[in-house]
Amino acid sequence: MEYISTRNNFQKVSASKAIKLGMVPAGGLFVPERIPQLTLEEIEKMGSLPYHRLAQEVLSLYLGDYTYEELGSCASKAYNESVFNTPEIVPLRKLNEYVFPLELWHGPTAAFKDMALQIMPHLLSLAMEKNQSGKETVILVATSGDTGKAALEGFRDVEGLKIIVFYPRGGVSKIQELQMTSTGGQNTFVVSVEGNFDDCQNAVKKIFSDKEFNLKLEKKGYELSSANSINWGRLVPQIVYYFWSYLQMLNRKEIDRGDKINICVPTGNFGNILAAFYAGLMGLPLNRLICASNENRVLADFLNTGLYDRKRELKKTMSPSMDILVSSNLERFLFELADRKGDRINSWFEQLQKEGKFEVDLETLKKAQNIMTGDFATEEETLGTIKDVYHNYNYLVDTHTAVALNVFNKYHNKTSEKMPTIIASTANPYKFNTSVLEALKGKEALINKNEFEILDEIKELTGIDIHPGLKNLNRKKVRHKWTCSTEKVKEKVKEILSL
Repeated sequence: MEYISTRNNFQKVSASKAIKLGMVPAGGLFVPERIPQLTLEEIEKMGSLPYHRLAQEVLSLYLGDYTYEELGSCASKAYNESVFNTPEIVPLRKLNEYVFPLELWHGPTAAFKDMALQIMPHLLSLAMEKNQSGKETVILVATSGDTGKAALEGFRDVEGLKIIVFYPRGGVSKIQELQMTSTGGQNTFVVSVEGNFDDCQNAVKKIFSDKEFNLKLEKKGYELSSANSINWGRLVPQIVYYFWSYLQMLNRKEIDRGDKINICVPTGNFGNILAAFYAGLMGLPLNRLICASNENRVLADFLNTGLYDRKRELKKTMSPSMDILVSSNLERFLFELADRKGDRINSWFEQLQKEGKFEVDLETLKKAQNIMTGDFATEEETLGTIKDVYHNYNYLVDTHTAVALNVFNKYHNKTSEKMPTIIASTANPYKFNTSVLEALKGKEALINKNEFEILDEIKELTGIDIHPGLKNLNRKKVRHKWTCSTEKVKEKVKEILSL
């Protein structure tokens, strides 16, 4: 299995080379040259496997220049009880006969990014061995909150690399910020940026495509890679948990063999729902993908109109990991819908860069709508959903999961469809505790309280244990105090690397 560029502007590379590079140097994203296929019988046979073994099986279909044994070792190091706080790794809950939250947040940083970023350092370390260049790898990460800490935790003190994380100052929760800025390790660097997530992401992308700067890095013994979901090594592990959820439903007899399910995902950068799309292409019986947005509804608007327009104000919401207007992984989705024609991708994304928008043709839009529906939840609806779900089911969700549940309810009311639906639960509710307490007790409950007092109040109110990754953060030393403007991101990389 080799990898090609979505824009047909780069030679084919191996899986390990694609992971090592992170993104296509000439612009574009790496995708597998073909999508592996599984029969229903082959899927069902994996039903008895523990999570790490299922990961080994699925990854072996994509990562052709890794041995089966290497992938088994990577998976067993990543998915075990010393890393995740539950033996299931990814518990599947049931609210009613249609709604099944998939808890993706039992890793060390309390967010779904751990599912990929606990295995990715092992995959990248092997990729560095397989593509020896004698250089130190510098991982650049733009984060809207969760990816940053998960990447820092996964890559901390990994030999042969440095990791630099950029996050929007004031655009993440206090807990998210403290998770990042208190990170230890000799190879970790965290920088707050005066701007929003899209500014951070664009600045990082510019560095990757800056040929002159990359040559300078090479001469100094460095090469770049990425831990964002633009890197295939970050995206491919996410496919695993959609197979896992389907197999859990089969094992519990919630569905019969071959029955279709829906998957509803709260998403900003489009990577998490894209992984579900790939699972469907591989043969997982999917009826509908439901793309849930917050008030930054650029994806919902696109799926309803075919017009992708980032020329709008970015709103700071209570679901900040979705406060994104440039959804990088949409490129991979459109590549498949456009029959893998790179010239069409080139045209659309050049237009996006120059004009801030593009519109797909009617045929492409209809293809998208046959697979996926999109809607959004307002801030008020998000709060209301947290409260309703807790009172109706004694189940507490974070703001992002609430967005997904709200959008699913709208879809269900509109279609009256009786179809089991996986809800991607992407963060522990304590991670966004201020909004959760506001939902449960009203805004007045927040007066004169910091986030750590709010953690304790939610625990007292609900009896739910605080996630271990969030305890005592306020007692940890802040180690990273770097800051810069958007225009100075490259200068900050130079400073950190002593160039």
